[in-house]
Amino acid sequence: MTVLPYIEHRFYASWMTGPDPDRLRYAQIAGAAARHAQAWLTAEQEAAAVAELEQAAAGRADLLAECAGTALGFGEGGQDAARYRQIAELCIAAGADQALIERWIAVGRQRAAAAAAMPHAGPSARGRPAAAPE
Repeated sequence: MTVLPYIEHRFYASWMTGPDPDRLRYAQIAGAAARHAQAWLTAEQEAAAVAELEQAAAGRADLLAECAGTALGFGEGGQDAARYRQIAELCIAAGADQALIERWIAVGRQRAAAAAAMPHAGPSARGRPAAAPE
């Protein structure tokens, strides 16, 4: 018997060690939305994307709203703003609860600020190249 599973079982609640079904469903939604977000979608491509999102969401309009809102908030003012906006539009078309989106936009903005504050987060100032060290 290995020790780690015993320790995890003893000291962590089961919700901390097991997969959260909501997070897994959210990941499916976010992955599908990101995969389908392109500069130009034909009507057929958009319909396929919306159908996949509806299937991934399985009636969870709240998770579609989370994906839409965090995408809008995170992408605001960045180089990929149009891509994040399209992710949100696909989620909205798939049935996102629009009353919840504004709350998630704020979360997306917080996540963007946290990512920008990290030294390894890429270009500084949300899209402008970092200044060369002196």
